[in-house]
Amino acid sequence: MSSYYPIMLRLEGKRVVVVGGGKVSERKVSGMLGTGADIVVISPEATAELQRLASSGEIDWKRKSFSAEDLGNAFMIFAATNDYDLNQSIRRITRNHQLVTIVDDPEGSDFHVPSQMQRGRLSIAVSTGGASPKLASKIREELAEQFDDSYEDYLDFLFQARQQVLKEVKDSTIKKRLLSAIVSSEFLTSKDREGDFNRLYEEMKAGT
Repeated sequence: MSSYYPIMLRLEGKRVVVVGGGKVSERKVSGMLGTGADIVVISPEATAELQRLASSGEIDWKRKSFSAEDLGNAFMIFAATNDYDLNQSIRRITRNHQLVTIVDDPEGSDFHVPSQMQRGRLSIAVSTGGASPKLASKIREELAEQFDDSYEDYLDFLFQARQQVLKEVKDSTIKKRLLSAIVSSEFLTSKDREGDFNRLYEEMKAGT
């Protein structure tokens, strides 16, 4: 099989259609909440959680059977019903510019949703190419233990420090040294990252 190309997608303002109202669809929808995507669920029935999300306005639930018109303007499509033939028919009528995943046919899908963990700005995604979602989840849990909650504040610091370095530091050597230094274990565990960063910056400037 061809290898997949990992990518982080900005879904804000884009229409995502999820066909199916069961637990699998619920998981797919839950993973997209907060992305700003226009999430539309197509299904005569839906789980209690999907109904709650529809009632709160977080998603749009079309309480109906699927029809080809439902895919109009869709950027991304999840064929997530428990009907293999229906899922395949959804695949056949998608257009070339639309991305589709079929929950019971990984090989026929354009993309797979990886097992993901989030620590603020840090996102770690694990995929087995559809071979074993269970293994992907297991690896994700192991990584979650390694990259604990402390990384949330650390990533915020790295973001702010990097913006400052790129804006203020003109010397390319100092810039490179600073950006390398702040990803060290000393800065991860520091109780005063901003103070340590400013002191290091001044020392480097003094040494030039």
